Amino acid sequence: MNIYHVWCDLKPGVSDKDFSVKLSGFLNGLQAEARIHSWRLMRCKLGLSPDGMPEFHIMIETETLAQLDDAFKVLAPKSGEDHERHFSANSLVTNLKFALYRDWPDSF
Repeated sequence: MNIYHVWCDLKPGVSDKDFSVKLSGFLNGLQAEARIHSWRLMRCKLGLSPDGMPEFHIMIETETLAQLDDAFKVLAPKSGEDHERHFSANSLVTNLKFALYRDWPDSF
């Protein structure tokens, strides 16, 4: 399993519930299209995080790197329903950080 991590803060004045609804619409859409395996949204609790880490953490799981690449490709044209859902969530955040990890050790 590959896990694409996204950390972010909300822009000033953005409701956490509005962000959650829009992010759910975007990622549930990708999941329904089998472009991702699963996802989850987490929020820092009690301020316990490394210095400078954003408040929200999104984990997006894909079964293969090809599946992740497919998810990126569908967003690249910056048009269509997937792009609109992505933009509606992405436009609410700032201070983005990204990472890609995989389960280890690999299965043999």
